[in-house]
Amino acid sequence: MIPSRTSHSSSIGPGVVPRGADPAYDEEVKREYDLRKNIPHLGKGSKGRPFSIDPNVGVMTRTQTPYVTGTSVLAVKYKDGVLMACDTLACYGSTKRYKSIQRMKLVGKYTVVGFTGELSDFDYISTLLDELEMTDFCQDDECPRTPKEIYNYLVRVMYNRRNKFDPLWNSLVISGWDYVEKKPFLGCVGMIGQHYVDDHVATGFGNHLARPLFRESWKEEMTEQEAEKLLKSALLSCVMRDKQMMNKFQLSKITADGPGEISEPFAIDTRWGYENYVNPTKYAPGAW
Repeated sequence: MIPSRTSHSSSIGPGVVPRGADPAYDEEVKREYDLRKNIPHLGKGSKGRPFSIDPNVGVMTRTQTPYVTGTSVLAVKYKDGVLMACDTLACYGSTKRYKSIQRMKLVGKYTVVGFTGELSDFDYISTLLDELEMTDFCQDDECPRTPKEIYNYLVRVMYNRRNKFDPLWNSLVISGWDYVEKKPFLGCVGMIGQHYVDDHVATGFGNHLARPLFRESWKEEMTEQEAEKLLKSALLSCVMRDKQMMNKFQLSKITADGPGEISEPFAIDTRWGYENYVNPTKYAPGAW
């Protein structure tokens, strides 16, 4: 066994002995690791030591703190297809850093996937979807994957990574036209694999701001124009309240005619001249 340490540096963390602080202890650790270097759980060729931070041991891959993130994605069904909308902003923390990021991806002919959360994790998911699409293309059987199949695949991917304690920090919206069942499809997958199918979905802050509007106004026989009007009213509600969102949006449409379309960026009319915005403390008790 490795003997207990005789010195300790609290600056690195509890229970951490910096290399070189105790040469005798370093020698004991080296001798012990030489004996155990082929034990699989230590990692082949690992030079780490107990309770220490050693860059040679390996790189931390878990996304415990998202860095570059996108906010809400909104989507609604209508009688002929599905509309999805989101902004083009990716924030670095609270900084509006990247303002022209397309947060929706066309997968095959009949599916669009939108994301909320970490941009780099969605890049990885995009790679998986590209490989899936290439495999499907090489089959050459004229039977492209349905949006429901893409949805179920992403459920398994997210749940698999959750079980590895290395989650992909995204919420995904999958919209499309199911050419087998002849009807629109809309589903949502969370970062630990939780999932549901509904007539309208929203992720992020939009789940609190947009869903009440959808529940109040959505109808099964909505036309495309009515669905677009409902989405834009929900986007207005979100952009006026969500500091992580900007007034630059894209809209995707999937119908039975296919292929899916993703629009050019557009802005919606906003108004910031309300008196409470101009002078927010005018009627507040005790204000200057």
